[in-house]
Amino acid sequence: MRNKSIDYVLAFTVLGLCIFGLIMISSVSVYESFNTVGTNDFYFWRHFRNMVFGIGLFFVALYVPYRFWQKISLPLLVMSIFLLFLVFTSAGSDYGTARSWLNVGFLPSLQPVEFAKLALVCYFAAWLEKRRHEVKTFYYGFLPFSIILATFVLLLALQPDFGSILVVTITAAAIFFSANGNILHMLGGGTIAGFLGMFVILNHEYVYNRFVAFINPEIDPLGIGYQIRNALTAIGSGGLFGVGFGRSVQKSGYLPEVQADAIFSAIAEELGFVRLIVLIGAFLVIAYRGYNIADRTTDKFAKLMVVGITTWIVAQAFINIGVNLALLPNTGITLPFISYGGSSLVMSLIGIGIVLNISRGVKIPARTESRSTRKYAKRGSRTRVKSTYRY
Repeated sequence: MRNKSIDYVLAFTVLGLCIFGLIMISSVSVYESFNTVGTNDFYFWRHFRNMVFGIGLFFVALYVPYRFWQKISLPLLVMSIFLLFLVFTSAGSDYGTARSWLNVGFLPSLQPVEFAKLALVCYFAAWLEKRRHEVKTFYYGFLPFSIILATFVLLLALQPDFGSILVVTITAAAIFFSANGNILHMLGGGTIAGFLGMFVILNHEYVYNRFVAFINPEIDPLGIGYQIRNALTAIGSGGLFGVGFGRSVQKSGYLPEVQADAIFSAIAEELGFVRLIVLIGAFLVIAYRGYNIADRTTDKFAKLMVVGITTWIVAQAFINIGVNLALLPNTGITLPFISYGGSSLVMSLIGIGIVLNISRGVKIPARTESRSTRKYAKRGSRTRVKSTYRY
């Protein structure tokens, strides 16, 4: 038996996160909004506009047959590589320490890496489905997979955007693993990538400083340890139940990018640890429902798509949370569906739309079938018994 409707638990969880993010941005972005344009709601209305646009594309992804993404996977890959190259031209713009944005016509702040995440998931899902019999080989499976992934990693390293490198690598590895890729190849590739990563860390001053601040946040509290120190201060100040909605102190110029990368810390300060558990639980629900959909679908392409999209969103969420809790070095990525960031919000909503589209075609769990079958079997047996006695 097949599902006829979408996974409503997943749909309402994502909708709840979007509404919650909009509410929190209305609170935590007041100071930054006023300093930017002189009004208190600048980031709120921009985020609202992005959310409306993203929900529109969400419904497009929900009703377009998911095989459409397989057909356009190669053009999407080529387009994403082109956009990542474009950030190094005059169309690109710097923000902080990275050159990761495009200013193109009516899109004044487009982040190509967010488009690239979806493109990479689509392409790897389509490519690995075709190579299902060769995926365990080195020359026809792991080697071309590594070359494609390395191309994206190199372009992101040149920006540099090491947070996105981490998300893209984890996502690609999850898809390759789900496609029954060779574990030894993955371990060998991961080891080589780790050594190359250490080389990059030691030769890029700002990356090296982030690792130093991660190991010892107190080493330079007004410099490289400033963001981690203030994030932990905000989280600690919130306690169990928070200081109250709208009453955060750290949002007033102490937390850099409070409406984006550091929004988790501001939420912790205002709402407290108990409510944060609910927030973290929502991302665990996304992980459970997503992987459950992947497990129940019989279409290989659909399975790899769902695994890739779920891993991308959940990995990004927990990396962001880990950074704010000083469990990971500062990477500069957003909290999905909650942080301010139009490209991230829109592409994440498209991804969830695809997952919900696929959820309509998955098999109904066996235990649901068995209860129904037993009920009608009992009715049938009673009928047969009565008819026997009657005659």
